[in-house]
Amino acid sequence: MALNEVKSIDAIKSLDLLARQVVEGFITGLHKSPFHGFSVEFAEHRLYNKGESTRHIDWKLYAKTDKLFVKRYEEETNLRSHIIIDNSSSMHYPQVNTIHLNQLNKVGFSVIAAAALLEILKRQRDAFGLSVYAEKTTYFAPAKGSERHRRMLLDQLDTVLRDKQQTRTRTYASLHEIADKIHRRSLIFLFTDMFQANADQEKLFEALRHLKYNKHEVVLFHTFDAKYEVNFEFDNAPKRFVDVETGDFINLYADTIKENYEAAVSSYFNRLKMKCMQYEIEYVPVDINQGFEQILTTYLISRKRFL
Repeated sequence: MALNEVKSIDAIKSLDLLARQVVEGFITGLHKSPFHGFSVEFAEHRLYNKGESTRHIDWKLYAKTDKLFVKRYEEETNLRSHIIIDNSSSMHYPQVNTIHLNQLNKVGFSVIAAAALLEILKRQRDAFGLSVYAEKTTYFAPAKGSERHRRMLLDQLDTVLRDKQQTRTRTYASLHEIADKIHRRSLIFLFTDMFQANADQEKLFEALRHLKYNKHEVVLFHTFDAKYEVNFEFDNAPKRFVDVETGDFINLYADTIKENYEAAVSSYFNRLKMKCMQYEIEYVPVDINQGFEQILTTYLISRKRFL
């Protein structure tokens, strides 16, 4: 099934399948990229040694040869990764009835991207953990490398995708809590729209800096819908703009504030980028309408630097 033939997560009943399709499409593209030599598959087989784990035995090869062989991977490392997802109400914008690859809200994009990262981390023999937060941390799983663990995380991601809650964002509080729980040096991926009340922005920046403790490598995937949240491309009919987290609203014509809105957003994004540079956090602005290649490419670059 081609990637563009996937109608929705509901249609295929499997976030895992969709993640594999995203990764396979990405890997195909690597042959034309600077990462041509990047290995996500095993290099060769070796004979199984009695007493070692049977986890990596190639049972298909055993059926053909009646001998036990183990897959030996080109890169077997102790890299540990941790994915953090903002599940507050603002991440469920824009409103969509069913998640499609060409019709995503911010949390839908983040979930699929996270599932794709889990798939490629699994192939690289890396350990992976997951945290989800909104007004508070609602889920935390430390990094492990087992297939059972990955499927548990996929189940949690599927829950995030389907369970919309009316919650405010307290990113700074959750990031402090999560940072305190990740004790071993890790590669951390954070998916959030970075929307926070003005009074709490400095607290948010301090929480980002806290993630750098213990020599973690941190990548901020600043997730947004560029069409509406950056470029403010609404028609000039009268509209009611509602804060999905507080319920506050304002009635106006889009053109009356478009210029000031774009200037304010640009200023905030630039400030955020500068803060990340100051704290040595990789800042990656991500438009949810531009696909997943940027996410996985960033992973490759960050992994190489981390090792």
